Amino acid sequence: MKTKDTEKTSTSAEPPARAVAGAIGGEGLELEFRPLTPDRWGDFEALFGARGACGGCWCMFFRLTRSEFERGKGDGNRAAMKALVDGGEVPGILAYAAGGPVGWCAVAPRGRYSALARSRVLAPLDASPVWSVVCFFVDRRFRRRGVSERLLRAACDWAAGRGADTVEGYPTEPKKGSMPDVFAYMGLPSAFARAGFSEVARRSPQRPIVRRRSRVEG
Repeated sequence: MKTKDTEKTSTSAEPPARAVAGAIGGEGLELEFRPLTPDRWGDFEALFGARGACGGCWCMFFRLTRSEFERGKGDGNRAAMKALVDGGEVPGILAYAAGGPVGWCAVAPRGRYSALARSRVLAPLDASPVWSVVCFFVDRRFRRRGVSERLLRAACDWAAGRGADTVEGYPTEPKKGSMPDVFAYMGLPSAFARAGFSEVARRSPQRPIVRRRSRVEG
């Protein structure tokens, strides 16, 4: 699995149809991971589509106040995210299969997500300078194939390379074994567990807080 952001990758938003069919139908799924930088903005737009992943979000929900988010739904949130990227911030990691974007994981220092600080359930546990994973979006053709787990691992590698010791997540615990994909945008506990995360707190039955050391000492 390639995770180094210095490696070359195609920036084509639409992989060849034959290649996509092979990736979807094949037993093994070969993925590559890249940080979202200005040259990959077209891939991000293609993956998120006209709805900005869901309801005009464009992965800005945790970065804004509720009123700011509601006012910006759609084009406003898209422009806000593009401004972040164009300004040099890397707000997350893209997964590629067959040369095109198939998944997204938002990861950044916790302080970038003001909504976490305002949440009673997700308020800081301690003063540790953790990085946070707050959102996933996977092309529906590639769901339930372990993409989220592998994105998590890539996100931890990315954070570790930028000095993070700990990565924190806030997955959704299904009430009855499963839930619609739209409600699982923060990930599922099972994917976090397979990626090496452990539960450290639970202030709500459906919202554990999990952590993983992103760097190994020594």
